[in-house]
Amino acid sequence: MNFVEELTWRGMVHTMMPGTEEILSKEQVTAYVGIDPTADSLHIGHLCGIMMLRHFQRCGHKPMALIGGATGMIGDPSGKSAERNLLDEATLRHNQECIKKQLAKFLDFESDIPNKAELVNNYDWMKDFTFLDFAREVGKHITVNYMMAKDSVQKRLNGEARDGLSFTEFTYQLLQGYDFLHLYETKGCKLQMGGSDQWGNITTGTELIRRTVGGEAFALTCPLITKADGGKFGKTESGNIWLDPKYTSPYKFYQFWLNVSDEDAAKYIKIFTSIGKEEIDALVEEHSQAPHLRILQKRLAKEVTIMVHSEEDYNAAVEASGILFGNSTSDALKKLDEDTLLAVFEGVPQFEISRELLSQGVKAVDLFVDNAPIFGSKGEMRKLVQGGGISLNKEKLTAFDKEITAVNLLDNKFLLVQKGKKNYYLVIAK
Repeated sequence: MNFVEELTWRGMVHTMMPGTEEILSKEQVTAYVGIDPTADSLHIGHLCGIMMLRHFQRCGHKPMALIGGATGMIGDPSGKSAERNLLDEATLRHNQECIKKQLAKFLDFESDIPNKAELVNNYDWMKDFTFLDFAREVGKHITVNYMMAKDSVQKRLNGEARDGLSFTEFTYQLLQGYDFLHLYETKGCKLQMGGSDQWGNITTGTELIRRTVGGEAFALTCPLITKADGGKFGKTESGNIWLDPKYTSPYKFYQFWLNVSDEDAAKYIKIFTSIGKEEIDALVEEHSQAPHLRILQKRLAKEVTIMVHSEEDYNAAVEASGILFGNSTSDALKKLDEDTLLAVFEGVPQFEISRELLSQGVKAVDLFVDNAPIFGSKGEMRKLVQGGGISLNKEKLTAFDKEITAVNLLDNKFLLVQKGKKNYYLVIAK
């Protein structure tokens, strides 16, 4: 497989330094992508860079993930981002271990192949680097004129930075450039990849390598992922979509991909899966014949959920989706853990009742009119039950005075009442 051709048809090449494709066709190349270690989980904003490394390894080259521990120790010098706080070393190491576990789902770190993946942390070579050493070994090789010409600096100076540009922000490109130089010298790394917003920092690295050791290094960036409506990719009202199920349940993760627009699904299935071109072209064609079946979204959601989580998590997410939108049974409902159940029924009206109420047993009509007022009156509820219009935990309620006890609780905590086809209510026993 030709790496540049593979990325190009997938829409994953924004800018590439001349000579990059030639060197990749001549030899096995080592390339790296930088990852910010500010949390103990990656989110889907990291996925494009990770997929670049995945394709890189599949094409026979050696991928490296660089954890930006040194910059993590600085935090966000502009003070604008709440996500980029100052980290201590213990937190940094913990985050690094968690990130490596997630990366291992995409990259082969363990086998004996000559191009097995590697994880490095720039804190390891920066922590003992004195300011005087840095000024002498790095600072003297790159002029201020060169640094000032970078887009990232110009944007900050031309009105986007209300408080100006701090020295730390200004020298970021030197820190990143030194990473590239260090990996070039110690690991034979000749290529750095990243998002298009990193082009200036990456090319500072190639320039530093040229000026200090006379070496030739290369750069390749992918476009910043956007949504068709112009919104920011990967952000929802509740925040980031994380890869760790602690922060984003597999059900919610699956739903995110399932709910993207047709236009985005056609773009994302190329970027975020390893499906080949012919199969994707066939899927796009099939989808265009019957868009209402959401063929692209379903396949995209399946591939990414299995890759990040597991096939078991994917099957559970599909089953959970069926509970809300399909004709699933009470058995499927009983299998849900609390987090998934709450995620599935997020936004439906909720009522709290005392657990003691159920210890003695209480008639359904009393419970759902007096204690959890789902129905306006006992008469209304009686009529609906007689017409077969009410279900409790996905089973038809056949008697309005049925006795409800703690045995009826899902996960020992919830009762799910359904009125008609679409109206759900969640009763929580506390």
